Amino acid sequence: MIDVTEQINAVRRQVGSRTLEAGEARVTTISQTYDATVEDVWDACTSAERIPRWFLPVSGELRLGGRYQLEGNAGGTVERCDPPTSFAATWEYGGEVSWIEVRLTSEGDGRTRFELDHIAHVDDDRWAQFGPGAVGIGWDLGLLGLASYFGAAGAGVRPEDAEAWSASDEGRAFMTLASERWREASVAAGTDPEAARAAAERVTAFYTGVPAA
Repeated sequence: MIDVTEQINAVRRQVGSRTLEAGEARVTTISQTYDATVEDVWDACTSAERIPRWFLPVSGELRLGGRYQLEGNAGGTVERCDPPTSFAATWEYGGEVSWIEVRLTSEGDGRTRFELDHIAHVDDDRWAQFGPGAVGIGWDLGLLGLASYFGAAGAGVRPEDAEAWSASDEGRAFMTLASERWREASVAAGTDPEAARAAAERVTAFYTGVPAA
């Protein structure tokens, strides 16, 4: 399947903030480098035919101003599109609106860094309860899907196997490690270490279904 530790270590995670018209927003940033050209990664991230091969089935109009819907997940509107290096869209789920921004940067030798910001207004109580891992672990799973897609055949997790894999010992280990790395990113951003630990334990339990100790 996959080398869980290798994939976790290949990803960079950062927590920050941004001032929007509606006020201060939390920003979780995640990135990974893939063995593919910028053009290839762009097409994999924007083609309705290819997105389901590593993420989720998608419908709608994947163009500037168009609306999209990921099956069983978020939908939204494409607000900016600068092929083949960046796009931005609303991320609408559960009656709430946040935003995603994706940037692709060539790192030479046919390699590309994929970087995603998830920007959301999150109140202090909810942030204290779950921290950045609430969305971060989900994006870790998304980057795992992209790594599997661009990796060697049979070396990753296919979308059709993702649900069963997530419930496996390996999947739970992956999400536990991802949660721990988001805890570290939260502390690096200034969160009290004990508060960050408690939030990480809660979000790990949520994702893995294993109650916190």
